Amino acid sequence: MNTLTLERTRNAVEWKTLCQRTDLVADSGVVAWLDGAQVALFHLPLSGGEQVFAIDNRDPKSGANVIGRGIVGTLKGELVIASPLYKQHFRLADGVCIEYPEQRLRVWPVRLNGDRVEVGLG
Repeated sequence: MNTLTLERTRNAVEWKTLCQRTDLVADSGVVAWLDGAQVALFHLPLSGGEQVFAIDNRDPKSGANVIGRGIVGTLKGELVIASPLYKQHFRLADGVCIEYPEQRLRVWPVRLNGDRVEVGLG
């Protein structure tokens, strides 16, 4: 569980099942629909313990829904996703762009609950 998820878990969060664990692809992204938004889910099973991140799939620079096809890596000690179009890097923990801090992707708290992948609403 990432830090953002832990912080929001302490508060009252309504959890919604988005998909099953078997729908995730290790070290890669998959995209799911959540209440009118495309959410890119990234499953990192070996990155300091099993982690899942939920981040907006829409690239703010191009407007294309492509973040889920980006490349996962680390930059300046942060887990990031590189946009496949303009190659800017977004931190998975909070959605902030490393190169252009004014660009930000929405993030959702996410957890694995047995075989379910649950996203926090609210």
